Amino acid sequence: MIALNLLTANIHMGFSFSRRRFVLPELREAIREVSADVVFLQEVQGAHSGHARRHARWPDVPHYEFLADSLWPQFAYGQNAAYPHGHHGNALLSKFPIVQQRNLDVSVDGHEGRGLLHCVLEIPGSAVRLHTLCVHLGLREAHRGRQLDLLCRTVAEQIPADAPLAVAGDFNDWRGRGHAALARCGLREAFLDAHGRLARTFPARWPLLPLDRMYLRNVQVHEVAVLSSRPWSHLSDHATLFARVGIDATSIVAEGHGRQRSLA
Repeated sequence: MIALNLLTANIHMGFSFSRRRFVLPELREAIREVSADVVFLQEVQGAHSGHARRHARWPDVPHYEFLADSLWPQFAYGQNAAYPHGHHGNALLSKFPIVQQRNLDVSVDGHEGRGLLHCVLEIPGSAVRLHTLCVHLGLREAHRGRQLDLLCRTVAEQIPADAPLAVAGDFNDWRGRGHAALARCGLREAFLDAHGRLARTFPARWPLLPLDRMYLRNVQVHEVAVLSSRPWSHLSDHATLFARVGIDATSIVAEGHGRQRSLA
């Protein structure tokens, strides 16, 4: 059994709950403390010329690279939205080689930019290739329905049925209406399986709404936790989700090996 620690966080462009403080350095230290092997991030600032001038602690590198630092040697970024002063999107930090990656634009014209970042991770010393989808869906239910259809089509067409799969991020699905579609994909939600209900993650200081999720396939859940106390409650407007999971390597069929490439 291969044990992995997974973390997912909407990091609010590196700003605190109230947007009054730039907290990316503190966020990096908090993520380090939980020893996550794979980190799913949403609302990651790739660049912002205005903020870079105003904030003394603004890093010289993209935020996903600053967060990865020396602990997560592999990272991938998928741009969801671009504007004159910068861009932001989803990112994945990994202690394991990212051998394939692809960013799917699921934005609806005239509305907020949204995406699915699909990566394939190679677990050294095994035939395991873990597929990951870092997700940020729209605010409107009709938009989320279309985006979930694309997510499920990606799972069906791009990911082998016996491959371990982790789908995590900000689903914005406070009513839980997306479960039926995701169940048809063969996905199970980690917190629902462990505790019989979805994790409440928004707002971070007084979590009421279950916006953030971890869906899994061919992966066993050993432990889950909502990280909503200090320092987490002051590092974003969303609480962070953590899961310790296991993959049965004996049942995995290798997908082949190779250098990093695009899935497109």
